[in-house]
Amino acid sequence: ATGPPTEDEKRQYSDYDDNATYMSHHTQGSNSSGVYSQGGRFVPSPNNSATGGRDGEGSGRSVVPSGGASVVSTGSGPRFAPSVAGSVSSSRALDASLQDSVRQKTVAKRKRREYAKDPRYAPVKRAVDELNKAIGPEKRRSAIERACTEFDHQDEPRHGAELYLGAANVLCLVLSMSDQEEEIRSVCSALEMVYRAEREAVIVSYQDVGAALVPLLLRLLERCEKGRKVISAEATIANISKILLHMTRISELRVPLVGHPGMLAALERVAALPLSMENRVLRMRLLANLANSEGNKVTIFEQASLMEATMKVATLDKAENAREYASAVLMDLSSCPANQVSMARMDKVLATLVKLAVVEDKVETREYAVSGLQNLAFEKQNRMQLVSYGSGVVVEALKKCTSSDSNDKTRRRSAGALTNLACDETAEKMANHSGLFETLAQASVADKNTDVQQRATLALTKLANSITVKMSCWDTLLDALIKASQCTVGDGIVSAMFRVKTRSEENRTSMANHPRLLETLAQLCLRTKDVENTKAVYKNCENATKAIAHLANDPLNHKLICNKHILTALVHGASLAGPTGVVTRDAAILAMERMAMEHSNRPMMARHPGMLVSIAQATERELKEELNGIPTSSVTGQPRLAKPLLMSLLVAM
Repeated sequence: ATGPPTEDEKRQYSDYDDNATYMSHHTQGSNSSGVYSQGGRFVPSPNNSATGGRDGEGSGRSVVPSGGASVVSTGSGPRFAPSVAGSVSSSRALDASLQDSVRQKTVAKRKRREYAKDPRYAPVKRAVDELNKAIGPEKRRSAIERACTEFDHQDEPRHGAELYLGAANVLCLVLSMSDQEEEIRSVCSALEMVYRAEREAVIVSYQDVGAALVPLLLRLLERCEKGRKVISAEATIANISKILLHMTRISELRVPLVGHPGMLAALERVAALPLSMENRVLRMRLLANLANSEGNKVTIFEQASLMEATMKVATLDKAENAREYASAVLMDLSSCPANQVSMARMDKVLATLVKLAVVEDKVETREYAVSGLQNLAFEKQNRMQLVSYGSGVVVEALKKCTSSDSNDKTRRRSAGALTNLACDETAEKMANHSGLFETLAQASVADKNTDVQQRATLALTKLANSITVKMSCWDTLLDALIKASQCTVGDGIVSAMFRVKTRSEENRTSMANHPRLLETLAQLCLRTKDVENTKAVYKNCENATKAIAHLANDPLNHKLICNKHILTALVHGASLAGPTGVVTRDAAILAMERMAMEHSNRPMMARHPGMLVSIAQATERELKEELNGIPTSSVTGQPRLAKPLLMSLLVAM
């Protein structure tokens, strides 16, 4: 029990990665009908690789929701390696997809018949019929105007009826034949209106007309942006962007949309063209939605010019919403394990994330940037790169966010990023970063959010696990641990670190002589006086008592640790009742016995209030065990030490 820390004890700290990768909290939809993607923690697979998959996003499966039910794009947990039965599963998934497609088409036909017969939607049917029958320019212009009047509302079910009755199909046909600028603008406006519909209707419409409509919209978008003489070009660009944005609200459509030629090229032009603020925000919002799909993350990241455009917007765009969505894009891309190593090696990516995390005024932008850094820090290969980049600017940014950001989530994730960065290779470099230990210790005690406290404590103890007495930062570490010992939500990991460190012989003299360390151990032991039946408090007491016992194993410490604080703590530990106090009682008696080996300590120990009583009680317990035939003391296997200890102290009196 007094040897150096075991490998398991070391591993319990080194494996405490803040095992999460983060993606956008929500789809950047344009109205309330979007299916919002919940920000998810993703449990790592057994090899500690980061995961970030979402069921139904980017998996390349049918765009038809299973069984016609709503698909919620929440975190689906860890991804597993392909099994031998993978081909069978794929075949079954394909069959199920085909069945779903057939079922969805059947449902769509039934809804079309119902809407066609429903008198409430007679005006919609008339508007669609007029568009379909309008041949001459004047009739077509009149039909488009009436359609815009009919479709301009915020009633999602009614927009759904418009799509089922073929509004998007006929508008696409009209758009393909239009060469008048005003007519193009009006048709795009009408299309934007009808695509405000509920998700199932948008999916069915995309299946019907998406293959023709999306390429047409992309060509028109390029035409407008290249300076053709189009009336109200910015309005047309905005409407086209909104149509595509409505489609990207549906998670199943994001991968097919990226697959359209010209889609990524249209997105990257946002940084090169003098678009209006509204259109720049819309374009980045569209990219943020597409990047929020697992199946698109590698594709988007590998488009170097699009990455450059995203970072340019993130750092230079005057619209704070555009910068926010650019930050969300970088966060989502960094949540993909296939991107993480390459992104961490790109200085421009790191510089952009650091700037957004520290300088931005908007809370969400800072949160996304810090989450991006945390995602990159989860990959073990990246940790030294991140810690070393720019003479420690990543660590400095995370330190600043942990200590002073106003947003709880940003502070929590910055502390989590520091937890991820801490490992044997980076520990000394991080520990020597000015003020980092102090920041983590202060956050572990004083932050108003318990999650931040826990993560700061975890980051500190994970770093401490790799710090040795020979390093220049040793004393700073002990100061930080002393401060963090006041944390009430750390589940005993600070006191456990004291215990682990005192098990190494080379640490004991330094720790016993460090200012306030012995008093801190005594305080941890005595907390059970104020709080009853709290597991963490009793664990702190046990760890601190064991740490004192380890320090007492060094003869050089015997006189030093024999003070009133330690003696009071040991008396308290030796007097604990019940099964929860067994280990602590034995550790306290062991520490007393070691201290009593120094003869000059015995008179002070014997006269300390409660000392003889607690040892006498221990002697009585040991006698009962002996009479009951129990070969060694209690459950710890410790030899019976109380009786000879009591005799030596009585003699000293």
